[in-house]
Amino acid sequence: MRPSPEKRPVTLFSASIIVIANMIGTGVFTTLGFQLDSLPSAFAVLCLWVLGGIGAFCGALCYGELGAMMPRSGGEYTFLSDIYHPALGFLSGWISIVAGFAAPIALAAIALGEYSGAVFPGIDKSVLAVSAILILTVIHVSDVKFGCYFQNFFTVGKIILIVTLIVAGFGAAHPQHLTLIPAAADVKAVFSPAFAISLVYVFYAYSGWNSASYIAGEIQNPERNLPLSLFIGTVIVSLCYVLINFIFLYSVPMSELAGKIDVGYLSAKSIFGRRGGAIMTLLICFALTSSLSSLIMVGPRVTQAMSCDMKFFGFLSMKNKRGAPVAAIMLQSSVAIFLTLTSTFNSVLTYVGFTLALFSSLAVLGVILLRIKEPRRPRPFKTWGYPVTPALFLMLYGWMLCYLFIDRPLPSACGLLTVAAGLLFYKLLAAPQPRKSQLKVIS
Repeated sequence: MRPSPEKRPVTLFSASIIVIANMIGTGVFTTLGFQLDSLPSAFAVLCLWVLGGIGAFCGALCYGELGAMMPRSGGEYTFLSDIYHPALGFLSGWISIVAGFAAPIALAAIALGEYSGAVFPGIDKSVLAVSAILILTVIHVSDVKFGCYFQNFFTVGKIILIVTLIVAGFGAAHPQHLTLIPAAADVKAVFSPAFAISLVYVFYAYSGWNSASYIAGEIQNPERNLPLSLFIGTVIVSLCYVLINFIFLYSVPMSELAGKIDVGYLSAKSIFGRRGGAIMTLLICFALTSSLSSLIMVGPRVTQAMSCDMKFFGFLSMKNKRGAPVAAIMLQSSVAIFLTLTSTFNSVLTYVGFTLALFSSLAVLGVILLRIKEPRRPRPFKTWGYPVTPALFLMLYGWMLCYLFIDRPLPSACGLLTVAAGLLFYKLLAAPQPRKSQLKVIS
């Protein structure tokens, strides 16, 4: 049963913090260099981050409607199973295991290795990345409550870090000359294929916009507070992202940032000097550790929801005496370590961006389909600006997916092969059980 309105524990403030904490992660500290590699225009890059915020807000509103209609754990797994077919729900869960959580864990670990290597040049980046995954896995397997305290501590620190970089950045010793008035070349860049492809980095950085919609059944007065929390969280993160990327561009020449992962280190060194930059870089490492911790902690929820419906995955729902889903966490971390050791940051990010965008688009399309097929179905919250909101989201993501597949066919094809493998796996091994009575209700 869902909690009664008076017993719902999540306030508007708490829901907004959940959105902010889940959105601020690896992408904002690592992807600017890749954007500048193919798009050497400060105006176009900042437009990317603004457009990313608009896309995130549109998606969050659509997920808000779905989450209020289906307030059960599992995210896209729950939505797509209900809207389309259990097979598609299974595929989204399958993708979540690899692309939704394991691959982002690998990205955060690789970034952690790169930033640590900037401060300690002699360190083995791969060993550090794998060690971080293993240590955090042990923490979350050992004690769920300690894992939550650990996560909360680092989330607060992450927000303080970004605000500090933004405020201090305006006093950079050697500021770059940036103009926000677009020239003809800047406008042309915004409508170029390179701009569409670069959206994959920005959309990845904004991922997490859907987090509050997953707990719609726990939010006080969800009809009002759910959309407000999504709006507040997305606007705050969008402002932080646009400002911090402006500071990165303002403090370091674009030619030095292009192609680099550790853009935060280069900016901090320019703002605070070598020693101060090293200290700020260590703080960025703590922020990346927070992202790692969050992904390792949250990922098994989707896996557990799948195990309720699929007999074959029953072992993934097993918990230890402290309530930690050991098998699900271990599987997730094993895949993450494999990706960390065998892939490059850019290839993993493209793979993640392509596959997650596919299933996010299907979920948002589901808002339109349900409005047509089931117009009388109860909707505690309706998407603001419908049908423009889902249409704008689908246009942005569709634009990115088309150019991404054309320009980077290998990681995109790997995403499609992962989907095909999941479908084959579903047909051969995953016999679905009656799902509506078994799906875990958030309580």
